[in-house]
This record gives sequence, structure tokens and C-alpha cells, in this order.
Amino acid sequence: MKYADGPTAEAEVLIDAPLETVWKHATDINVPARFSGEFQGAEWIDDGPALGARFKGRNEHTALGSWETTAWVTRYEPLREFAWSVSDPDEPSATWWFTLEEVEGGVRLRQGARMGPAPSGLTIAIRSMPDKEERIVARRLEEWTRNLQATVEGIKQLAETRA
Repeated sequence: MKYADGPTAEAEVLIDAPLETVWKHATDINVPARFSGEFQGAEWIDDGPALGARFKGRNEHTALGSWETTAWVTRYEPLREFAWSVSDPDEPSATWWFTLEEVEGGVRLRQGARMGPAPSGLTIAIRSMPDKEERIVARRLEEWTRNLQATVEGIKQLAETRA
């Protein structure tokens, strides 16, 4: 898969807890930092979570170093969906989201992410090794998937412990 294809990663888990409890954790922008090997935390720039609100996030990766980004909340439907776009809300370098769905047995929580369409830090590696683009993208998607799965499992633990 090529970067221009908008590759995505997603993870999901079933949580035995009230929808409101899961929503509270999914919309706390610092909860993923407790479980991700890359995301280090964030601070709201505007009052959030709310549609259009911005936050500054900090990340760290052994191969990519440390960096900060600004993200905009681009979807906010209470108890159902929370999404943000990185760098530019109209032409993001990445888009991340949580979706919640009440099902028999609890709440299905999904977290996903999409690369691009705007350039990102990954673009530097792709430009320097264009013949390895598909391998670079695949490896990054594997990293994202691991972090997404760790985050939804972490939220499951938090929500079920406090339920």
C-alpha cells in the first residue's frame, strides 16, 4: 500500500461498562498516553473536547525522534464518535478516531487512524527510499495497530475496573 492510498489501521474491543464511562475515557486526550509506546500526552489549546477544539500532542519514537503536533477535533458526536485531524483539519497528515457502539454485552470501542493525505514525518523516509515505500507504510501501520490495540485494551481495563 502507498501513502497516497490513505492507509488505515484499526483496533477494537468489547467493554463491559456503561457507555458514559467508556466515552469519558475515549474523550480524555491523555488516556492514550498511558498505553501507547509513542504518544506522550496532550494539552487542550481550546476548551475541549468539542467540535473544532484544538490540542497540542507530544510524541516520541526511537527512529523518528520527538515532535509536537496540533490537532483539531473534526467529529464530535457525544457517546458515539470522537475524531481529530493532525496539522490541518482540511488537509491532515493523519486522522485519528474513536467510535462507540452499544451492543449486547457492553460497548464496542474502536480506535482507528488514517495516514495523510498531507505529508507527515513518514514522508521523509518514503522520499529518501521510494523503492521501499510499501514496506515503510506497512511497518508504520503495524506500529499504529499495536498502539491502537494497547489503547483500547487499556480503556477496557479502566472502564471495567471502575464500572
